Amino acid sequence: MKPTVPPGEQPAWWLRDADDGERSPSLRSDLDVDVAIVGGGFTGLWTALALRALPEPPRVALLESEFCGWGPSGRNGGFCHGYWSYLPTLRDLFGDEAALRLCAAGDQIIPGIRTFLAERGEDAWLREDGLLEVSTATSQDPEIDGQVAAAREVGHPEQAELRESPGISPRFRRGVFFRDGATVHPARLVRALRRAVLADGVEVYEGTRAQLRTDGTIAANGRTVRAKDVVVATNAAATEWRPVRGRLTVFGSYVVLTEPVPDLLRETGWTDGLGIYDARMFLHYFRTTNDGRVLMGSGSGPIGFGARIDERFTHDAPTAGRAEEGLRRLLPALADVKVEAAWGGPIDVSADHVPFIGTVPSTRIHYALGYSGHGVGPSWLAGRVLASLAAGADDEWTRLPLVERKVARVPREPVRRIGGGVIRAAILSLEEAEEHGRRGSPVAKAVAGIPRLLGMKLGTR
Repeated sequence: MKPTVPPGEQPAWWLRDADDGERSPSLRSDLDVDVAIVGGGFTGLWTALALRALPEPPRVALLESEFCGWGPSGRNGGFCHGYWSYLPTLRDLFGDEAALRLCAAGDQIIPGIRTFLAERGEDAWLREDGLLEVSTATSQDPEIDGQVAAAREVGHPEQAELRESPGISPRFRRGVFFRDGATVHPARLVRALRRAVLADGVEVYEGTRAQLRTDGTIAANGRTVRAKDVVVATNAAATEWRPVRGRLTVFGSYVVLTEPVPDLLRETGWTDGLGIYDARMFLHYFRTTNDGRVLMGSGSGPIGFGARIDERFTHDAPTAGRAEEGLRRLLPALADVKVEAAWGGPIDVSADHVPFIGTVPSTRIHYALGYSGHGVGPSWLAGRVLASLAAGADDEWTRLPLVERKVARVPREPVRRIGGGVIRAAILSLEEAEEHGRRGSPVAKAVAGIPRLLGMKLGTR
């Protein structure tokens, strides 16, 4: 369907609501620091705070090409959770012991964010009401059952509770509830982080486009930045960066946001901050806001070509239309509500949908990438890992299985874009047919099965 509001005409509603307009000056002279961070989103800001909290705080400079939160950190759906919903994948990748260590580390995320907000006197609409994955078609039932079985098999059934009748919508067949879930206002959180790093003595340079040189220095606005350690925290913009080339694909994700409808939400019983997503490969994700709006997102956006971030990731009307169609179909009580905003952005997707953190060999250049649409919470973890890597520490953070792990490769261009686009179209056609009670094309089924044969995942789940 054609979206009610064309995406890209205005900034994300989150930013329009939370951006205070304050900007730091751009870099105007050469700079020598202990740590230079490239990227002013969640990863860069959490890393800066963690560095300044060390017993001997280093001199830290943060370089952001636009302004802090302008990128994915200010545009996402605001789902904040750890790793229990990733347990089946983590077991396959790392084994049970390491998977449980990562889940336990993830359990620190929401308390850490809660503590940060309380200590700084900030309000980012943090609501700790859990996360619900739902099945809306028979083909999605095995995903729900697999989550419940995985938690039982590792001895933690309380972390994935089966909900035979999830409520809220008649479209929900069954669901699995994860208690480690929360929602936030992402732009309020990222702006709070910006204020915090400035208060903690971090030098922030906005409007400063940075590029790593081969000698380890940084070119920024025609100036040179020298640092003992460099942190690359640029999300999808790093897709074709040589040290990680072949490990990432860029996907588009779009959301629509309704007018405030608190009375309708009370009628459906959706009065808490529960975050919900379905079990499609190109998932829908939806949540409420503190003022009674409903956000519906679709991870079915276009696939990028290399590192090119263009208008397909901000102005793609078909994907915004799929998000709005998902709103009307999955939440029929809201079928007639007015949609007031739509926007999109790029996400960096790894082949196995799990992030990877590390240091470029023979350098002091560190990175955290591949969040695959699940970065609001894990960026808190990544900030601690990156700070420890820059400090040369061997601790609980640097021993997490995300660090220096072997990452599956994605196909080279143009196969990535062309082949991925064909498979994406096949999966979308199958999922949409199943949800409308139709049989999918045999050809589409064959094409959609190719990633599984290659040991890869395609999509945003």
